[in-house]
Amino acid sequence: MTSAPEHSEPGTQTARYRNVSAEETLRANRADWDRSADEYQAEHGAFLRDSGFIWSPEGLDEATARLLGDVEGQAILEVGCGAGQCSRWLLDRGAHPVGVDLSIRQLQHSARLDDSTGLQVSVVCATATRLPFEDASFDHAFSAFGALPFVADVEPVMREVARVVRAGGRWVFAVSHPMKWTLPDDPSNAGLTVARSYFDRTPYVEEDDHGTPTYVEHHRTMGDWVRAVLATGFDLVDLTEPRWPEDLDRVWGGWGPARGRLVPGTAIFSCLRRPHLNRGVD
Repeated sequence: MTSAPEHSEPGTQTARYRNVSAEETLRANRADWDRSADEYQAEHGAFLRDSGFIWSPEGLDEATARLLGDVEGQAILEVGCGAGQCSRWLLDRGAHPVGVDLSIRQLQHSARLDDSTGLQVSVVCATATRLPFEDASFDHAFSAFGALPFVADVEPVMREVARVVRAGGRWVFAVSHPMKWTLPDDPSNAGLTVARSYFDRTPYVEEDDHGTPTYVEHHRTMGDWVRAVLATGFDLVDLTEPRWPEDLDRVWGGWGPARGRLVPGTAIFSCLRRPHLNRGVD
């Protein structure tokens, strides 16, 4: 699972909300993930497990959630795979996963975990908006906080996933719950205050002292996500909003028990690929 990294920032950083282009977003987030991958894996690796499928900071485990169903023998694409922990878990259960990530450094961590576990995950360095696979290459696809919050336009990602997933296949993706956008990035009781409009879609941008974006995250409302799903060849069949477990006391960025027991922090969309796609994809 990849989520907003805890940044290892070069130089002076300024955070603000402003519009940025798709190219600026891609450039900033690729560099940021390469820069922060070591810290991210060091801090969260034990929680994610070298071979484990955790959907969210709430610790929702695919072993019990089974959002992808029976995976044995299935060709499955992981979008934004990070170090491939989820795909490695799938491989160990008889699936045929392939992971895609834009960060070379994250994929180097995947290779490290391949060596330590003996489970060799196939990975490709590519962007989610241009998947390097033939049409209908996979039975299912998923993303556990990978790629989708970090692209300027989500519909190209949805269209690409629809293109490479076979008719009837599942597309399950986890993102920050849109409600999280309204709250400060503070997991304590002090952060339980609405600070931004839910309807303000201006991206969050960190930039260096030259004004160059170094990290970008995009916000979409629940309606935006539903419309993107329905417009690109999928039907929405379920929405999971994991509750914060009573016995989980770890903090992950803006997530934590104080907030997580009152408001949802994660939204997981379960979709099915239609027999025929919109916009002439078939």
